[in-house]
Amino acid sequence: MENPVIQTMLNRRSVRKYTTQQPTDEVLEAVVRAGQQAPFAAQMYSILLNRKKKNPFNAPLLFTFCIDMHKLELIMARRGWKTVSNDLSILLFGIQDAAYAAENMVIAAESFGMGSCYLGVTPYYATRVQKRYHLPPRVFPLVELTMGYPAEDFPPRPRYPLEFTLFEDRYPEMDEELVTRAMQAMDEGYLAQGYYIKQRAKLPIEVEGKTETYTYKDYSWTEHISRKEGQWFADPGDLLAQFKACGFTIPGVK
Repeated sequence: MENPVIQTMLNRRSVRKYTTQQPTDEVLEAVVRAGQQAPFAAQMYSILLNRKKKNPFNAPLLFTFCIDMHKLELIMARRGWKTVSNDLSILLFGIQDAAYAAENMVIAAESFGMGSCYLGVTPYYATRVQKRYHLPPRVFPLVELTMGYPAEDFPPRPRYPLEFTLFEDRYPEMDEELVTRAMQAMDEGYLAQGYYIKQRAKLPIEVEGKTETYTYKDYSWTEHISRKEGQWFADPGDLLAQFKACGFTIPGVK
C-alpha cells in the first residue's frame, strides 16, 4: 500500500546518534502543534524543552512530557470547582494525554527527516526534572524524548507478528507454537541486525541461582526484555515516592 503517512510510521526507529543541526523554529513549532492535535481527555499535559544544555545522545532537542494537573486546577478554581477525582484516575488520564501528544510529535518529526528516542525511566528521577525546570506541585514528568537529525542509518527494529498482537472477537489460547513464532520473529530479527552486540547491551544476571548461558551470538530481544522485567523495579516504593514529591498520592497506598 502506497501511503506516505503509513510509510513514515513504519520506518520509525529509535535514534541515538544525532548531527549538530538544529531544526528551525518553524519546524519545531509544526512538530509541537502536531502534538497538540492528538486526542485528549483534558489536555492534562505540558511539554518541557531543553536545547541549550547537553542532552542524552547529544541530541539537539530534549522534550519532557509531563502530566499536568496544575494548569487544570487553576482553570477549575476560576470556575469555582475543587478536585475530587482521585490521583490514580488523574494520573491514568494524564498518561494518556501526554503519550498521545508525544507520539504525534514523533511522527511529525519523522516527516521532517528527524529521528527521536524515548527515555522511559524518567518517572524514577522525576524530582531531578522537577528541580531543573522549577515545576510546581501537581506536575509529574512522565517521559523524555530526544529529537534531532539522525547521524546514523539502520532499518526499523522487528515487531511481533500481527497474529501475536491483533486478536479479533476474543483473546486466543497462547499455545506453544504461537509463542515460539512470536519469539523467533523478534530474536532472529534483532540478531540479523546485530543490535545487542553493536551496543554491547547484554544485561548482567542479578538473580541468585541463575547463571549466564548466553553470548552475543544468541542473546536477543526476548532474553533481554525477560531480564528487565525479571530483575528490575520489584519495589514500587521509589516510584510512589516520586509521585508524592510531585504532589500526587495514590489512593490506598501509604
